[in-house]
Amino acid sequence: MVLARGVRVEMSCLEFTFLGSRGPGGQNVNRRATRARLRVALDDLPLSAGARKRIEAIAKHALTESGELVIERDETRSQGRNREACLEQLREYVRKAIVVPKARKKTKPSKRANQKRIDEKKRRGETKRRRSGDDLA
Repeated sequence: MVLARGVRVEMSCLEFTFLGSRGPGGQNVNRRATRARLRVALDDLPLSAGARKRIEAIAKHALTESGELVIERDETRSQGRNREACLEQLREYVRKAIVVPKARKKTKPSKRANQKRIDEKKRRGETKRRRSGDDLA
């Protein structure tokens, strides 16, 4: 199965279980196991070291201590659609993780900008000093 460009995973690595949904929904909720739970070990995903760190940061709430990603969905009353929602969430995590963030270039304000800021501070301070009435000395 293709998760993102250049990232394929075997279906045997994806473990689906279906549980009873939570919340209101009438007898359908009581009779059907429609909530989908997807478990996949991060070691089974062909990701670079950097992408693995990024996916761990992105999906830290869904990671177990053993390094498995657990995704649950119960938005619909259909097992198949909830299963697809789990897969779509996994694809989204992988798509975000494989994008290498742009390196931040350190910048500093120009000399003119610094001088302008200091001049404005002096002007503002002078205004406040005049308002205080302490300039009688």
